[in-house]
Amino acid sequence: MKQPKGVILAGGLATRMGGGDKCLLPLGDARVIDHVVDRLAPQCDGLVLNANGDASRFDMLGLPVCPDSIDGFAGPLSGVLTGLDWAAANGADHIVTAAADTPFLPCDLVSQLQLAANEAGLALSQSPSGMQPTFGLWPVALRGDLREALEDGVRKVLHWTDRHAAGIAAFPDDAAFFNINTPDDLKMAVAML
Repeated sequence: MKQPKGVILAGGLATRMGGGDKCLLPLGDARVIDHVVDRLAPQCDGLVLNANGDASRFDMLGLPVCPDSIDGFAGPLSGVLTGLDWAAANGADHIVTAAADTPFLPCDLVSQLQLAANEAGLALSQSPSGMQPTFGLWPVALRGDLREALEDGVRKVLHWTDRHAAGIAAFPDDAAFFNINTPDDLKMAVAML
């Protein structure tokens, strides 16, 4: 399987951080999202950022920015669909997704997801603490089905992926999926650096 397109999911409201873009917060000598890009980019054939609102606030990243194609902050699945639409327009068969607030994501995320993928090419990540559904490998071929599911009101990633018997890539370390939701999380991430 060739390298997928990478989709960084930053379409949430960041309510626990008081709003704004948590991925643009400083972490060490860079921003949170810079760490995500540094880890994900070598694993992918190009990246896109899924974010809503004024795209110019991400100009410094030099990445294309695509807003959700489903209105009303429909959750991560809407970002997945947006990424699949972008990938289809760019001739890709698969995307891999990662959350924009997870600076320590696995450097072997793509290869492990590809090994675990089911026949359709769908796989999700799991760590010792449970499923990590925003870290997945998604086949472009399922985008029509996902669009229908979202239009029918499906919002939970696992509700949709369970229908398709997604493969599971088991990762040994919860720290790789540590995400920054609160000011205390940001302090912890600084210590983890």
